[in-house]
Amino acid sequence: MALSILYDFLMSSPLASFRSGARASTPIAIGYVPVGIAFGIAAIKAGFSALEAIMLSAIVYAGASQFLVLALVGAGAPILITALSIIATNLRHVFYGPAILEAARDRATRRHAWAWSFFLSDGAFGSAIIALNRTKDHFSPRFMFGIAAGPYLSWVTGTAIGALLGTSLAAWPAVDAAMGFLMPALFLAMVLSLLTKEHIPVVIVTACVTLPLIVLISPTVGILGGMIFGALSSLVIRRRT
Repeated sequence: MALSILYDFLMSSPLASFRSGARASTPIAIGYVPVGIAFGIAAIKAGFSALEAIMLSAIVYAGASQFLVLALVGAGAPILITALSIIATNLRHVFYGPAILEAARDRATRRHAWAWSFFLSDGAFGSAIIALNRTKDHFSPRFMFGIAAGPYLSWVTGTAIGALLGTSLAAWPAVDAAMGFLMPALFLAMVLSLLTKEHIPVVIVTACVTLPLIVLISPTVGILGGMIFGALSSLVIRRRT
């Protein structure tokens, strides 16, 4: 259904707003390709077929959760544990759509929000927030589909390349190292572009909570704990100011 709505927008509506969104997320779309390739290779190594790897990227579309699936399945974890782990890791995605509507303010519309919010990854969300901080004039469902389409297609395409080529790409050490470095570096650059003096205390609190929890418990607990305490610290700071 979401894909059919996207097709209708492309075929029957002016594309200016869509193109504006697509341009905003182009760096993320480029960065998703090598990471998708890395996932495709890892999936094949874990015993998944090429079709299974591609479908996992197309349906789940969450890099951290997908790599977590590979680790859990490879360790023989029960399906229920795997499913609950994916839900916990992806819980942050629930807040992406409402946060974007809040950032759009008077131009916000819930029309088709359920559809474009499905395609929001971390990178697409960051691209949308950065674009809305610059101007809200282009915001529309078409704009959001434009933001989300490139990263989604790049992720699925990258997965397909990695899955179909198998381990041949992993034989090149430089390529393997670049795949692990590119996406974190790109996302860090996006976060730094949004950082202001008011955000520094929140970042410190988040880091101080996240890092110990990752080391002592697990990455999933660390991410969720950092999100919760970071959000609470932000509320406290806003009330004081």
